[in-house]
Amino acid sequence: MAEAADFPGTSPSPARRWLRRTAALLAGAPLLAGMLQLSAEPTAHAATPSAPADAAGSRTVDVSLNKLTPTAPSDGDTVTVSGTVTNEGKQAVTGAQVGLRLGPALNGRSQIDSAAKRTGYQPGADGTEVGGKYVEKFSKLAPGVRQDFSISVPVKALDLGADGVYQLGVSLTGRTTAQPWSQVLGFERTFLPWQPDAAGTKTRTTYLWPLISTSHLTAETGSDEQQTPVFTDDELAKELAPGGRLEQMLSLGRQLDVTWVIDPDLLASVDAMTRNYRVQTADGKGTTAGRNQAVAKEWLNKLEQTVKDKKVVSLPFADPDLASIAHNGRTVTGSLGRLKDATDVGAQAVEVILHVKPQSDFAWPVDGALDPSIVDVSTSAGAHSVIARSDSLREGDALPYTPNAARPIGGGTTAVVADARLSTAFQGDMTGAESSTLAVQQFLAQSLMVTLQDPDKQRSIVVAPQRMPSASQAQSMAKALTGLSDERWSEPQALSTAAKAKPDPSATTQVPSARSYPAALRKQELPKSAFQSIQNTQSKLDRFQTVLSEPDRVITPFGRAIDREMSTSWRGRGAEAATYRQGVENYLTTLIKQVALIKKSDAKLSGRSATIPVTVQNNLVQGVDHMVLRLTSENPTRLKIDGKAYAEQPVKIAGGHAQSVKFTTTANANGPVPVYAQLYTEDGQPYGKPVRFDVNVTEITLTVMLVIAGGVLLLVLAGFRMYTQRKRAARQQAEEGPEDGPDGESGTESGEDNPEQPSDPTPDTAPESTDPSDTGERVDR
Repeated sequence: MAEAADFPGTSPSPARRWLRRTAALLAGAPLLAGMLQLSAEPTAHAATPSAPADAAGSRTVDVSLNKLTPTAPSDGDTVTVSGTVTNEGKQAVTGAQVGLRLGPALNGRSQIDSAAKRTGYQPGADGTEVGGKYVEKFSKLAPGVRQDFSISVPVKALDLGADGVYQLGVSLTGRTTAQPWSQVLGFERTFLPWQPDAAGTKTRTTYLWPLISTSHLTAETGSDEQQTPVFTDDELAKELAPGGRLEQMLSLGRQLDVTWVIDPDLLASVDAMTRNYRVQTADGKGTTAGRNQAVAKEWLNKLEQTVKDKKVVSLPFADPDLASIAHNGRTVTGSLGRLKDATDVGAQAVEVILHVKPQSDFAWPVDGALDPSIVDVSTSAGAHSVIARSDSLREGDALPYTPNAARPIGGGTTAVVADARLSTAFQGDMTGAESSTLAVQQFLAQSLMVTLQDPDKQRSIVVAPQRMPSASQAQSMAKALTGLSDERWSEPQALSTAAKAKPDPSATTQVPSARSYPAALRKQELPKSAFQSIQNTQSKLDRFQTVLSEPDRVITPFGRAIDREMSTSWRGRGAEAATYRQGVENYLTTLIKQVALIKKSDAKLSGRSATIPVTVQNNLVQGVDHMVLRLTSENPTRLKIDGKAYAEQPVKIAGGHAQSVKFTTTANANGPVPVYAQLYTEDGQPYGKPVRFDVNVTEITLTVMLVIAGGVLLLVLAGFRMYTQRKRAARQQAEEGPEDGPDGESGTESGEDNPEQPSDPTPDTAPESTDPSDTGERVDR
């Protein structure tokens, strides 16, 4: 009796209802209680008995809709629905049958939203089963067992009416021991867009296809001529490899008519990988050679071929976070200037690497959320159009259709408002076949409904998806766009064309206030301290580059690294962002310290004037110039430098060399005098830390000089006396003649007649000391 009642268009007679209730009573009280809870469907569905709401729409059986082809059928097509059913209850399901239920056409975009949110089966709202041979039966579904199904139905059997969006449900009916009558135990719904013929007026759709990644390049480069780049990791290679996220974005996007939105930092990073590059080790203390040049070359060459003669939009270099700059960095000196520089550098990088001239006058805030400060920051960098989203610039209830994307918001700026429903359609987890299929069908349904809202009114809409779609999200996006490719109700157009479309006079042009900015997005922004750290690094770089003979070797890698510090990709990764910023600044500080004064020991000045040398060491691979070394006396009364309190001399040193700079000093009094040596840039900014040492003045007095002179004179006189005495004795001996001694030797007799030989006089000064001199560096006079 239940099976007979499943045929559409029939309703149970009073006699049949009485017999059914009697059978239920005979089955027992529990079954009677269950039957009393049944709710009858409207006339078209009254033949299908239903269990309580939690049973009819229950999760006893999970129905998964994994594939629907074609996504948007036309006349003559056969719709195939495939998926799985899994008994998640504790009892076996018998007499199971999977069938399709076609619901009524929906009347608007909000009805699609409501239907998508409903869970479980709702009698009367989810249509009648197509039935007949277009079902798949299972004699038994054991608990925990999954069964595959596939049902193919010709479009003509669906008996679709006028153009529109129809609900399409997949239901599983069956029985359990506890409830031994046929009922819906599992249900899943989706949408079937129906537009068999081309619309007279098609909606022009712009789909942004973003190529953006996180930051991978550091500021560090090798000392070789090519400046071998250093990456934080080799994760970018995984994204570029076959099956990787960026490889999928490129392979899928090249088959679609989309507008490419590219972060130039990604191009620069991949381009750097095509040559020798190095990767930091896990501990950050060393590097290893990168080995993915072939992957990078293949991806970059493929991209260059793909975007030839296509519309390309260049974001500012490293995709800076416009909202963070507007809310937290705007008051920090230099932030807006860096944004303008990133815009110019980005456009140039895209043109050089891909050999296409991109558009660079579009700004894209995170999630298209706007407030007046974000608009101001965007336009300050040269943007004429700001990509917003319709959940930021909300329409009033009075507008019954989706207006054109272009909106004038004042000051010659156009807000290109992307459709929020279509833009967020693929933000969820698309790894499962069911989630992807449902998202694709809902996207197509919303797209068709835009056209059906006012079939005679030309509309121009924009879809701006998430910045970094996963591989599975990209596949779902591509599948949806393929469903639009036959251009029955939608045709593609470039972003630049959408921005120039005639604005709808009824559409809102009011930029939301700062208070309306989403709190969840604000929590993810870079803090003000991040921009202060960026400015500190920039200031150090500005001072450092002025002393270099080849400043471009430092300006380019550090300038681009500072751009990366402002990247949107740091949202939600505050700790990693801080680590990256600190790494850039630390490395810059390390390079700055390679040019430094060598620590000097104390000096002794034995006299009124002397020359003091100070040594500057340059351990960089390039030379330094445009520097001065200043030597300052803390007590110019006692010690002057070049006759003044301080003196300066220019410094120019080749890479890997040292230079000794000499200063003339003059002493006026005895005692130690502190002296400071400090390097400066030509514009008077201190460079590095000063070096302090003492100069100990030990001047010789006149009295001491006279004593020393007297001593020297006495030594000379004593030596002259010894010399004359010896000469006199020798002459006297020669006059007296030799005398033979007892041994026949020539000699003289001892006695008063023979004078004694005089001995060497006692020295007038003590012997010179061999002890080491006092500590301290002596200087040449």
